[in-house]
Amino acid sequence: MPAPCRVAVIGAGAAGLAAVKELLDVGARPVAYEQGDRPGGLWVRDNSSGLSPAYASLHLNTSKGRTEFADFPMPADWPDYPSADLVAGYLADYCAEFGLGPQIRFGTKVTSVERVADGWEVTSEGEGSERFDAVVVANGHNWDPRWPEPAYPGAFSGTQMHAHDHRTAEAFRDRRVLVVGMGNSAMDIAVDASYVARGPVLLSARHGVHIVPKYLFGRPSDATGGALAVLPWRLRQRVAETMLRLAVGTPQSYGLPAPAGGLFQNHPTISDTILHRLTHGEVTARPGVERLDGDHVVFTDGRREPVDVIVWATGYRVTVPFLSERWLGADPERLRLYKRVFHLDDPSLCFVGLMQSTGAALPVVEAQAKLAAAHFGGRYALPSPEDRRRAAAHALRAAVERWGERRPAMRIDFDQYVADVPREISAGGARLRRGARPFTPSTATAHDRSAL
Repeated sequence: MPAPCRVAVIGAGAAGLAAVKELLDVGARPVAYEQGDRPGGLWVRDNSSGLSPAYASLHLNTSKGRTEFADFPMPADWPDYPSADLVAGYLADYCAEFGLGPQIRFGTKVTSVERVADGWEVTSEGEGSERFDAVVVANGHNWDPRWPEPAYPGAFSGTQMHAHDHRTAEAFRDRRVLVVGMGNSAMDIAVDASYVARGPVLLSARHGVHIVPKYLFGRPSDATGGALAVLPWRLRQRVAETMLRLAVGTPQSYGLPAPAGGLFQNHPTISDTILHRLTHGEVTARPGVERLDGDHVVFTDGRREPVDVIVWATGYRVTVPFLSERWLGADPERLRLYKRVFHLDDPSLCFVGLMQSTGAALPVVEAQAKLAAAHFGGRYALPSPEDRRRAAAHALRAAVERWGERRPAMRIDFDQYVADVPREISAGGARLRRGARPFTPSTATAHDRSAL
């Protein structure tokens, strides 16, 4: 009987914790490396890693019933949209419930992951190097701030900050604030600032998004989306957009730019409060920034307004600093993976959480962790390399058709994906019964020597 597979898991946020739990369930031997001092990753506001973007007012923008791990439901008495602090505690409880702590090396930053003849060599600060049979990358992708590129012309004499650095509204007290962006963080920060800022908060964006309240017709809005999951996405989109128009109107009716695409094509912003603050005049919409001008900002409609603080809510870069271009290509956002999990050149390298979902992240990373664990536990056989490449190419074509060129390789439809993974695991079991070879450390090494 082969020895259990030793797997390095990089990260102990939601994705890394799910990976460790599922690997233990199949008898593998995971070791997780976590840069911070506790489980929970980016959800933990005071995590010693310094990477968390969580702020005091942050709450889930997907309801708990659509966000919780299937294997560890959130408490029934929690609100529908728990705070980030509750979620951080939930992940700590998940870690404790399944005994994951002994497998995690906290305060350990991985500096490189390299393929060697007998597996993978993982090097970390203070720990040196160690060999593993396989690697699961679960380091998250909402921690490396993306600033405007290229920078806007002109100079600004006030304070500039990225949304990643926002913690409380006190930083905006009695100051004139401009927030640039239309995502969930942009809306939350604009609302936070609107209660303490000097004058209305300016909210600037070149392109609009659909704004979905957290409740539609008395129920969490994403529960409505789940009920439509059996329909093709274009039909789901038409139905959902009609319901949204009836419930709250259009973004244009609040002075915001028209959405750049359909509701299920560009990630909507989930917020109740931004619409209230806009209608009360405490937040005011502005078009895109044209240039910076001392203590003023000039917008594309020609207006020039005084500003003390600019918050750039312009998203995050996908960064995997410990892997070389050999494994990531020139742009990690364009990395093709089989089922968004398995590297096409070497399936002993897996990714959990390197995706952009139309819904919550936790059920997706749980499904991905189950798929990777089934593989490393010898309970699932992958299709041939040629079939994996064809499937990844087909998925990319479908994503480009639906989402265009904005991170198409990373995009997944939440409901379709979480329904598909159990079917894929079953299909991999059937391949085993037909004679396909399961993953073992020895077969992985032999299979991949040619790639070195």
